[in-house]
Amino acid sequence: MTRQALPFLENLNTPILHCLYSAIASLSQTRQAHAYILKTGLLADTHLSTRLISRYANHHSFVEADLVLRSISDPSISSFSTLIYALNKSNLFTQSLNVFSRMLSHGVLLDTHVLPNVVKACGKLSALKFGREIHCIVCKYGFDSDSVVQASLVHLYLKSDRIRDARNVFERLPEGDVITYGALLSAYARKGCVNEVKEIFSGMQSYGLEPNVVSWNGMITGFNQSGNYVEAVVMFQEMHSKGFQPDHITISSVLSAVGDMERFNIGIQVLCYVIKLGLLHCKFVISALIDMFGKCACAGDLMKAFEETNEELMDVGARNALLTALSRNDLVDVAMEVFERFRVRGRELNVVSWTSMIAGCSQNGKDIEALELFREMQSAGVKPNSVTIPCLLPACGNIAALVHGKAAHGFALRTGITADVHVGSALVDMYAKCGRIHLSRLCFDRIPNKNSVCWNAIMGGYAMHGKANEAIDIFHLMQQKGHKPDFISFSCVLSACSQGGLTEQGWRFFNSMYEDYGIEAKMEHYSCMVNLLGRSGKLEEAYTMIKQMPFEPHACVWGALLSSCRLHNNIRLGEIAARNLFELEPNNPGNYILLSNIYASKAMWDQVDAVRDVMRSRGMKKNPGCCWIEFKNQVHILLAGDKSNPQMTEIIEKLHKLSLEMKKTGYLPNTNLVLQDVNEQDKEQILCGHSEKLAVALGLLNTPPGSPLQIIKNLRICDDCHAVIKFISGFEGREIYVRDTNRFHHFKDGVCSCGDFW
Repeated sequence: MTRQALPFLENLNTPILHCLYSAIASLSQTRQAHAYILKTGLLADTHLSTRLISRYANHHSFVEADLVLRSISDPSISSFSTLIYALNKSNLFTQSLNVFSRMLSHGVLLDTHVLPNVVKACGKLSALKFGREIHCIVCKYGFDSDSVVQASLVHLYLKSDRIRDARNVFERLPEGDVITYGALLSAYARKGCVNEVKEIFSGMQSYGLEPNVVSWNGMITGFNQSGNYVEAVVMFQEMHSKGFQPDHITISSVLSAVGDMERFNIGIQVLCYVIKLGLLHCKFVISALIDMFGKCACAGDLMKAFEETNEELMDVGARNALLTALSRNDLVDVAMEVFERFRVRGRELNVVSWTSMIAGCSQNGKDIEALELFREMQSAGVKPNSVTIPCLLPACGNIAALVHGKAAHGFALRTGITADVHVGSALVDMYAKCGRIHLSRLCFDRIPNKNSVCWNAIMGGYAMHGKANEAIDIFHLMQQKGHKPDFISFSCVLSACSQGGLTEQGWRFFNSMYEDYGIEAKMEHYSCMVNLLGRSGKLEEAYTMIKQMPFEPHACVWGALLSSCRLHNNIRLGEIAARNLFELEPNNPGNYILLSNIYASKAMWDQVDAVRDVMRSRGMKKNPGCCWIEFKNQVHILLAGDKSNPQMTEIIEKLHKLSLEMKKTGYLPNTNLVLQDVNEQDKEQILCGHSEKLAVALGLLNTPPGSPLQIIKNLRICDDCHAVIKFISGFEGREIYVRDTNRFHHFKDGVCSCGDFW
């Protein structure tokens, strides 16, 4: 052995080999040393070859490092572990495991240094199966008594979401450490396992281990993520009481929890503490504060915080939190002003910023603005993502902007995000609202992994189109595929039964909610049932159901009854429903109008005048009939009786010609629908001015013959307009889609899809 060592000691003094022990040696010098080692036959020397591997790895020359390792006839564990460690350090975990596999094939004995590195690589790659095999090796060769090896296995199982396996390994740890305890506490907190967190935390302290800030943050953040907001705040209070000083991560997490609890008083206390700690200038804390104000619906404090904050301290995350908070609090106009200010001043905005604004507009009735923002977003070079598209599509559906909706669909196809369940569900909903239920079903069938949102979207679409049997078929198919219906599923299928007049089936679904699924009927389910019974003429049964409700009925329930009373001209129950609505919604003119129309249908003009006198005394006006129609990539709005449209003369002329053609077939305007005390000629003029007729005429004038028309109406379509549009669809050879407040009407060849029941 002495003779073998002598050449090495002699060569070690060779200047060219000194670079192997120098931290500043270049790659070129390392290669010179490699050449010298090959020339002098020193590669078999384990120490030198391992140093050579290390130097190559330091220069990220892993191919050459691996070449050296493969050139060694009898490599040692240090040779392998050096390369494995270096690959892990460079996040090349797959290569690291490949080297480890070769190490096993060489029969090299393992040690407690290489195993934690290999287990770490398994965790980073989520390679649980390989990790379990290494766990078996650990147990087989007696390494399960080593704390470092066991701790690495705990982290592996936690990263693989196998918390029970992690706990089993943890229980056999010879000696725990703060980091491992902290990781396990954080994992249980993320799962919402409050008792387990308390148990492990108590055990940690009994072993004399004090948690560090990272441990506290793991528990607070974990509880916040699992929805255990109270526990997150309690843990923060305990952290403070034990004398630990929080950092920006702690404060951000606890403020988020306070916001979700909507406990503004606690948020103010945390804010005071933030000021005391001097963390008010931290970007993460500013973002969390803005988010908390928004969630607590404190718009005034939110704006004050924004105005008093130096914009230079706001990063893009804080700006996004502000825009979202403003929109959430019905301040979308303010949000748009702030957004524009950020753009003008050149502040950084990202896809989240644009998406937040599109969502805010879409959710607050600013659908056209949402479409315009999407266009500007692309012009600004910001690429929409799988969140942007589901935020945009409801705006397309709300105003039946089919062209824009198809464009968004095309973008989703080009970027490969249509398989995303949120994108797919939004497409199903958009096409249904745009009257293309066949395309809605096509999109639904192409969603690979459907969730309850997808099923409910297609059921709701069929209900909207009056296709009750199809909605019921989807409900049963959903169950066959192993998906349990939720309360929204029952709302959709009950709505479908209501549109189809399927009273018996509706009762069966309503009763099965609790009997078969344990779902307590909510307000919307009772509203659907009252609507179903009322529309079917069973008004007394509907009223009895309201009286037997286990909670006080909301306006939606009484509104369903009042609408049914208007349909069947029932004065007694209509007055009962109206009185309750006047208390619940004293400023809603629609309820007064419905009652007034019931009186007018019976020619009770004194009562009509009395109701309208009340409206005038309270400053209320009837919401005018309004329609939207899209053509030539623009959405056009028409109001009943409004003559401001530049094509109004042509519109009236077109309607007059159509009226003459209709009268040749025996049609007479249904003037009974004009609930005003005026002569017959005036009634005909009033009917002619209904917004859906104006919209249809405008569409006929501006689109090619035979092309379909798409119209949205803000009120229920009247019988006369329904009859007129049926005639126009046959006479003009057009498919006409009309969506009113109740459902979709698909007019084709003089027939409507509703079967004249709506």
